[in-house]
Amino acid sequence: MTYLDLNTVPTNKLQQQLSRHHTIVACLCAAWCDVCTTYRPKFEVFAEHHPEHLFLWIDVEDQAELVGDFDVANFPTLLIQQHGIVTFFGPMQSDTKQLNRLLQSQANQTVEQLQKQNAASEQQRLWQSQANLLQRLVQIT
Repeated sequence: MTYLDLNTVPTNKLQQQLSRHHTIVACLCAAWCDVCTTYRPKFEVFAEHHPEHLFLWIDVEDQAELVGDFDVANFPTLLIQQHGIVTFFGPMQSDTKQLNRLLQSQANQTVEQLQKQNAASEQQRLWQSQANLLQRLVQIT
């Protein structure tokens, strides 16, 4: 399975999965959030159907050192990173339809296309430095 909870996954397993997957789909939530509690089983089932991606569940309070300065304004917030490029960072509806459409729209893009697309706006350029989850995860493993 390609779903990992950062609160429970051993560092060596996380490192192993990071080296195997080009796409990370991370859900940033909080244990006290009712919307997150409802969304989590849907996210897990979605992950089971997409073993080509690595899905991470990240509690923003328990993992504050990792994501403390990420701008999480609403829950659930998703972060998608492909080939080291942050391709999405923001709140998501609490079902997986929007996530599915987003991943499908990015599925056939080359690394060059992703880079060009993510250099197009100031917000997307900021994601690369301010919301680079892979870079942070590599530092803790």
